[in-house]
Amino acid sequence: MEISPDAIVLWRAGPVVLNATILFTWIVMAILAGGCWLVTRRLDSGLHPSRWQTLLEVVVDWINQQINELTRESEQRYLPFIGTLFLFILCANVLAVVPGFRPPTGSLSTTIALAICVFVAVPVFGVIKQGLAGYLRQYVQPSALMLPFNVIGELSRTVALAVRLFGNIMSGTLIAAILLSVAPLFFPVLMQLLGLLTGVIQAYIFAVLAMVYIGAASQTHRKRSPSAGTN
Repeated sequence: MEISPDAIVLWRAGPVVLNATILFTWIVMAILAGGCWLVTRRLDSGLHPSRWQTLLEVVVDWINQQINELTRESEQRYLPFIGTLFLFILCANVLAVVPGFRPPTGSLSTTIALAICVFVAVPVFGVIKQGLAGYLRQYVQPSALMLPFNVIGELSRTVALAVRLFGNIMSGTLIAAILLSVAPLFFPVLMQLLGLLTGVIQAYIFAVLAMVYIGAASQTHRKRSPSAGTN
C-alpha cells in the first residue's frame, strides 16, 4: 500500500516521471479553473443570478470576511492568494471521497510547495504594506540579537505548515485504508464522511495560518509607528 501518491508512477520516459501527485494536481487545477470559468462567463448583476453564481459569491464573501476578522482590515489584496490556497486544498481533500482519487495534499512535495508559497507571500505582502525598511525592521525587534531567532522562526513555521497538512492528510488516508481492510462493509461511508470533515478543517486551518503570518508581517510596523513618531 502506497502511503504517498508520489509512489504511484503512471508514466516514465527516462528522467521524466508522471506520478499520481502530478496527475491529480492537474485534475484539481482543471476542476477549479473550469468551474470558475463556467460560473463567471455569464455573471448577472441583477436580481436573478444563477445558483452557481450565488454559491460562488457566498464563498468569496465568507473568505473575505474571515480575512477581515483576522487582519482587522477591509483590504482586498489578500483575497486572491488566500482564497486560491483555501479552494485548492479544499477541493483536493474533498475529492478524496472519489474512488481511485489520491489527494495531492497527501504528498509532502505538494505541501512543501504550498508552504513555500506562503513563505514567499509573507515578505511580499509585508514589503507592499510597510516598505522594505519597515518590514526588515521587525527582524531586529526588540533588539538586533533577535535576528537569527526571527529568521529561524520564519523557516520553522514554513516547515510546520507543510508537515502539519501532509501528516493529517496522509494519516487520515492510512487509517481509512486500515479500517476498510478490517471491516469493508461497515466503515466506507463513515470514513468518507470523516475524510470530508478532516479535509475541510485542514484547508481552513492552512488558510487561516497563512493569513495570520501575512497579517502579522503587514501590521507590525503600523502598530509601532505611532510610538516611533512621538520620539
